[in-house]
Amino acid sequence: MSKTNSILIMFMVIIGSMATPLFADEPGSAEYLNSGEVFPAGIPLSEAVRVGDTLYLSGQVGIMPGTMKLAPGGLEGETRQTMENIKTSLQAHGYSMNDLVKCLVMLADVSQWATFNEIYKTYFDERYPARSAFGANGLALGARVEIECIAVQ
Repeated sequence: MSKTNSILIMFMVIIGSMATPLFADEPGSAEYLNSGEVFPAGIPLSEAVRVGDTLYLSGQVGIMPGTMKLAPGGLEGETRQTMENIKTSLQAHGYSMNDLVKCLVMLADVSQWATFNEIYKTYFDERYPARSAFGANGLALGARVEIECIAVQ
């Protein structure tokens, strides 16, 4: 390979690697979404933000849709409602539970991990998203669980 061809290939690689960041920052590349199906109006957050084919969901707690009231039933009730809220948000924006690739779980009492896990796994068909979890001291609204997710189509 000639020195000119090598320089040309190197130049093309450098320009190609710069193209993605240049286009990712264009106005309108991120869509800030609120379906109105889970969070009540006036909450200072986006339910989800879509960048390309990736959907970033805000953390969900087990609120009854359209309210700031937690579902009854302690950790079990809140976990079910949280997972239903995630499912509703995903569907509202054209995604499904099968599109989830990452979840971050925050538990007010990490000793209840096994109880949480038994409910969580019923929402998947053994194709689980990557997941991190930790105990948290003080979740919004006094919730026992909060889950933040990323989905990709």
